[in-house]
Amino acid sequence: MSLQEMKCDICVIGGGSAGLSVAAGAAQMGADTILVERGEMGGDCLNSGCVPSKSLLAAAKAARSGNKAAAFGIGYDQPRIDFTAVQTHVQEVIAGIAPHDSVERFEKLGVRVLRDNASFLSPQELAVGERRITARRFVLATGSRALIPPVSGLAETPYLTNESIFALKECPDHLIVLGGGPIGCELGQAFRRLGARVSLVEMNRLLPREDSQAALLLQGQLQAEGVEIHENAGMSAVHQQDGKIQARLKRQAGEDILEGSHLLVATGRQPVTDGLNLEAAGVTHDRKGIEVDARLRTSNRRIFALGDVAGGPQFTHAASYQAGIILRNALFRLPARVDYRALPRVTYCSPELAQVGLTEEEAQQRGRKVEILQADFADNDRARCEHETDGFIKVVATGSGVVLGATIVGPQAGELILPWSLAIAKGMKLSALAGIIAPYPTLSEISKQVAGSHYTPKLFSSRTRRLVRLLLRLG
Repeated sequence: MSLQEMKCDICVIGGGSAGLSVAAGAAQMGADTILVERGEMGGDCLNSGCVPSKSLLAAAKAARSGNKAAAFGIGYDQPRIDFTAVQTHVQEVIAGIAPHDSVERFEKLGVRVLRDNASFLSPQELAVGERRITARRFVLATGSRALIPPVSGLAETPYLTNESIFALKECPDHLIVLGGGPIGCELGQAFRRLGARVSLVEMNRLLPREDSQAALLLQGQLQAEGVEIHENAGMSAVHQQDGKIQARLKRQAGEDILEGSHLLVATGRQPVTDGLNLEAAGVTHDRKGIEVDARLRTSNRRIFALGDVAGGPQFTHAASYQAGIILRNALFRLPARVDYRALPRVTYCSPELAQVGLTEEEAQQRGRKVEILQADFADNDRARCEHETDGFIKVVATGSGVVLGATIVGPQAGELILPWSLAIAKGMKLSALAGIIAPYPTLSEISKQVAGSHYTPKLFSSRTRRLVRLLLRLG
């Protein structure tokens, strides 16, 4: 049977945040655009990632809020948690955002949306169901799925991932979380606050990518809330017995058994490339994803890739940034290149942990001669008013004050990281933040404080005092 011929300027494969950003931008700029999506519009971020996880965290924060009320002279009874209603809240948030990512909205923008599988026939042709698409440019944005580690017995044992945990009807009695990265920490804390016993298993240290001092502070908060943390422990085997999950943990000191009611696998992500027939398209890829250059071009220069499938930073905001790079290359023929030096990331636990640029450890590993500046929320008046004094900001800078990185762990860290992203992106010095007028009392004053500390030794030095006395004597 012959295929129906279709032609376009840009064909985007994948209707998650990355693909939708490219498709919307291309169509609104005048390109004839086709979008192919075989699953749910909105992809992982909307349906099983950022949106549901942050909605669950918001509910968990509400459940915990009464615990802090005593510090303000206010008492509450223990929260009565209706887990079904919590999950309803999560789904309602998804449903409220879904129209923005819907087929109907994109068709109104002028995008032709095809709901089917896509497979390359050649470097220039794509089969989508009974259609053959020829495009000037193709864009691969097929995302990622949960990476399932090779743990003995796992394939025969019921387990959850981010794609299934938000469908639970009841709160787990004891949730074992395999993986101590951002997903594991966020969901572990959320379910603990919603009433589950939680055991967090990490083969290295908790949040291994983050500043060790900041990760340790967050770890202390998780443990204070009752999360059991098993660091430097690998899960060597797992099985279900009498309705219980039994996991064998392997450590240097030996092995022990951890028993729970549910198992969440949060050990990372793997790119989704199955069925695309990338070999026919001449697109090089491996288990880490599709290989791209700094312009996000694949080995087939007419095919671009972005988002999780491209093996780079796995954040929705990174995908949006990458979409702009591709649109400049594909539509305007501009040699735009990615630059991730100012790309922030946030772990949305309580306290939040935000990072942009180099951590202290990364600077040391690179042999950079840097200055480390730190200010504590305990010295911030607004944090004191809110009884949110745990945490700090740490800045990595050159001796001349050029900002190289910033770590914030504490209240609203994700909101406070933005000026440091700007500083790194624009090559700004600490003087720019030290000289700004910050409203009082706000948490944001901590950025001005830490920036100013770079200049404090010189400002209040003996040399400055001598100069001041001299000038005063002159009248």
